[in-house]
Amino acid sequence: MHALRPLLRKSLFNLFAATLACAALLAPRGASAEALLLIEADSGKVLQAENATIPWYPASVTKIMTAYVTLKAVKEGRLTLDTLLTVSPVAASQSPSKMGFRPGTQLTVDNALKMVMVKSANDMAVVLAEGVGGSVDGFSAIMNDTARKLGMTQTSYVNPNGLPAEGQITSARDLGILARAFLRDLPEYEYFVHIPAIRFGKRVTGNFNKLIGRYPGADGFKTGFICASGYNLVASATRNGRRLIAVVLGASSGTARAVKAAQLLERGFSQDTLTWLRPSLGTVDNLVPVDASPPNLRDEMCGPHRKRPASDDDDALIAANGGATGSASATGGEAQVTFFTAGLQPPLMKASELMASAPAPTEPVLVYTGPTRTGPALIAAVAADADQQAASSKPRGKKSRVAKKPDAADKPKDAAKDASKDTKTAAAKPDAKPAGVKSNGGNNGKNDAKSDPKIAAKPAAPKHAAAKPDATKADAAAKPAEKPAAGGDPKPAKPKAATKPAAKPANNS
Repeated sequence: MHALRPLLRKSLFNLFAATLACAALLAPRGASAEALLLIEADSGKVLQAENATIPWYPASVTKIMTAYVTLKAVKEGRLTLDTLLTVSPVAASQSPSKMGFRPGTQLTVDNALKMVMVKSANDMAVVLAEGVGGSVDGFSAIMNDTARKLGMTQTSYVNPNGLPAEGQITSARDLGILARAFLRDLPEYEYFVHIPAIRFGKRVTGNFNKLIGRYPGADGFKTGFICASGYNLVASATRNGRRLIAVVLGASSGTARAVKAAQLLERGFSQDTLTWLRPSLGTVDNLVPVDASPPNLRDEMCGPHRKRPASDDDDALIAANGGATGSASATGGEAQVTFFTAGLQPPLMKASELMASAPAPTEPVLVYTGPTRTGPALIAAVAADADQQAASSKPRGKKSRVAKKPDAADKPKDAAKDASKDTKTAAAKPDAKPAGVKSNGGNNGKNDAKSDPKIAAKPAAPKHAAAKPDATKADAAAKPAEKPAAGGDPKPAKPKAATKPAAKPANNS
């Protein structure tokens, strides 16, 4: 009996520890809290789950299913990656984020997929849907049928891009199931979920998933955002042959979702020595769904308290430029976790610093319109797209304003009026040229002269007018209403002109 007491005490301790761990992992949280899930990709074993079976609006993580259905069709031979698809008016009318191609533009399945998974292009998701399913409704039916076959019992789809729509619902559980299915069923197309960046013409777009290129071993998947859902992310990483999948739904920002996902992954990779303290949570398929309505985070995410409109790529430009965006507030107060990553020596960066750092250098993947091309034809296609970009983004009317700048001779009356106006406000000493310019502010004078062609046409515009008196003859000729002395003499016939600051535009050069 005495020999059994140590074993009994150890058993009771293990049971107590397991109960505490289970309570911490499964304790219900408020309806507006995040939904978190961490699973093993191979086995589906659940390592952590919080609100994982509460219904949620998927936003653009919907596009994981769009890519899955499209690539299954490619694998089954119903189309190829080189198949040309056409942008329809329905596709072109989608809300941003999008590529913005005009109806009738053609591109391959391969390029459309890359634009969907990296830029999260809503128009390209519709292009794929119409190419595979004939229409958005037809493709949505295929998506829903696929979800049922995979065991995604909490998911329904209305569109292929995740834009707000009644009935577009999923859960962290179902997204974990989908991510596992993608890796299991489509290993040859896995590269679509971890492309670091794409380049279309001259425009480079980094992956909105900030773990790619920053968190060691990160290799998937997709981000999403709408006001009702908050910031969502399905992420994966591999270390020492072990792959984990993390799902974060409802984070407060693009940075926060990346930090939370990285923290989940890190805990999973470092918990091998503590597995005996944790109860088995079973597999992701066995998590019990909750019968509830999805939380609506619109006021929290897009209310008037936000300093700028929220979007899925809220940190994309800063991240691409390597700027610092992380802070305790931006990351939900979880910026103190450090990473003990295999192959790196501690101390390591904080989570927020890691996510805010520049991604690892990489060559963007080229995407383009038209059929599949290689070699010189590819270079020509990329150049053509760049030219079209430049033409569509060039401001209208700018050239006309610049062209009129030196053409003061066309409006002698207006120029004379300006000259007369200036004589009333100018300094009384015409020979104090440098001092007059400095006191009036060289930059202001410069900007005024550039924006107003009339000012640019004043007689003493050249800085070196005193050294080259002949240079002012043309200007003098442009003002018939005045009678300036030959060679631009600062003492013309009219007394008022004597006060004109001949050197006012002298800083224009």
